[in-house]
Parts: sequence; C-alpha cells; structure tokens
Amino acid sequence: MEWYLTVLKKYAVFSGRARRKEYWMFALFNIIASVVLGVVDGVLGTAFLGIIYSLAVLIPSIAVSVRRLHDTDRSGWWILIGFVPIVGIIVLLVFTLLDSKEDNRFGPNPKLAEA
Repeated sequence: MEWYLTVLKKYAVFSGRARRKEYWMFALFNIIASVVLGVVDGVLGTAFLGIIYSLAVLIPSIAVSVRRLHDTDRSGWWILIGFVPIVGIIVLLVFTLLDSKEDNRFGPNPKLAEA
C-alpha cells in the first residue's frame, strides 16, 4: 500500500525514476481496485465508480510509467509506442520488466538510494 500512496503523492511528477517495485505494486493495486469497483458497479447496476476511479488514476499512471521508462534509461516518449497494437504493448511490457540502469541522465539509481 505504501508504494501505491507514493505514486499518488507524486501525482504529476514526470521527472526522476521509479523502481520496478513501485511501478508493479501500483499496477497491482490498480487491478485490485478496478475489480472491486467492477463488482460493486455490477451489484449496484451502475458504471460510474470504475470510470471515476480510472480518470482519477490516469495522470499518476502515466507519470509512474514515464518514471519507470526513465529508470531503464529511456525517454518518457516511449510510452506512445503503446498505441501500436500488440507489438507496442509487448515492447512496453519488456521495458517495464527490465532492471534499473546505473546512474543515468534522469538521476541516481533509486535502488541504491534506498539501501
């Protein structure tokens, strides 16, 4: 939960770097929240809770994705490759799974900063 809140505190911070753990824990909590809200929407017969949540976490999701790309020493503009069907999603998945690079143009290695 700490990693989820960390991303929300950096709501629109597109500079710096994000570790794999920060990115994937945020993704995990997003999936859990979306499923729970989907069930609640289904029970209530509405569709607005999921939509409101998705809109609320849109900017933080993009920001943490850009910071994750920075951690692998790639420009945040690589996120646009996700618009290419299938191949773009696979490329982004591979980039987010890669390990952190040493100190790069986007800042010091966040793994070493926490140690």
